[in-house]
Amino acid sequence: MIEMSHWITFALIGLGTFAIRLSFIEFYGALRIPPMLRRALVYVPASVLAALVLPAVVFKAGQPGIDWGNAQIPAAVVAGLIAWRTRSTLLTLAVGMGVLWGLQHWGY
Repeated sequence: MIEMSHWITFALIGLGTFAIRLSFIEFYGALRIPPMLRRALVYVPASVLAALVLPAVVFKAGQPGIDWGNAQIPAAVVAGLIAWRTRSTLLTLAVGMGVLWGLQHWGY
């Protein structure tokens, strides 16, 4: 009985999530979005990407902190500079991973 209630809960949560996302897609053209909110929505993808990447860079062995001994931090800084200067996703990934692998190879 308990296992079945778990599956029902998962299904309801999944349907609720789907309904929320579908409502934004379906009603986006029909609703008037204020210009200020429309300008703010432009920044959502960048903030979501930062929220996904930053914990992966800063956390080392499950412990948060800015430690320059963590090779991921200087590699992320270099990758950020490359992205800012070139606006090339492929070059940013290649240089960032190259720097990370190089620092890890040399025992940084």
